[in-house]
Amino acid sequence: MSDAILAELTDPTTLRVGVNMGNMLLVTGERANGDPDGVSPDMSGEIAKRLGLKVEYKCYPMPGDVADALAEDAWDICLIAAEPKRAETISFCKHYTEIEATYIVPEDSPFQKPEDVDRPGVRIAVANRAAYDLYLTRSLQHATLERATGLAGAVELYKAGGCDALAGLVPAFKKNIQELPGNRVLPGRFTAVTQSIGTKPANVNLKQFCEDFIAESIANGFVQSLIDKHGVTGRLMVATYD
Repeated sequence: MSDAILAELTDPTTLRVGVNMGNMLLVTGERANGDPDGVSPDMSGEIAKRLGLKVEYKCYPMPGDVADALAEDAWDICLIAAEPKRAETISFCKHYTEIEATYIVPEDSPFQKPEDVDRPGVRIAVANRAAYDLYLTRSLQHATLERATGLAGAVELYKAGGCDALAGLVPAFKKNIQELPGNRVLPGRFTAVTQSIGTKPANVNLKQFCEDFIAESIANGFVQSLIDKHGVTGRLMVATYD
């Protein structure tokens, strides 16, 4: 193991991992010892194993909370979506999975595809500081965003009326649509949320190690094996690059 990586860690015996508990595809349960279980905990656990370190999971309810915690030196690596706003303070590797995002709209809505939603006067319910909220914030030209805490909060905001569309992840919408009679999911996507590993900008050696690990894990099928292991096959996709 590189001494340079050890020197970058706050505790040279332990890899501290910032985990977003709000993503039901990447964190699917809890282990017997209370640690989170799922694709992202397994990815970070394998990194710690290869470095010969203990792993300590720092769990946060939302991805924005994970990003904020860097200011307190709370973690060495984090597993959240790579977004330009977050990249102002976090150094992200290439992503290892992708999740499509789209809208739910009323059955009688004139919108037929995601790009139709960006019109003047349209209000979109969205989970505050989710990766797709950040994407829409910088991408929408006409529609406005109405924010709530988490997807559950956004669903309730949409159900309360006043919003023309609900933004969210396609896999979650397969369940949400059952709770929203009289609504439909728009086919296609307005973006693909890319899940990545981030480090402190100064930790260049740790980042390179994670970068190499991700490339290897995609190529040898390890990422796909975790997707299959945790029952999210067909909902969480292995990253692809053009």
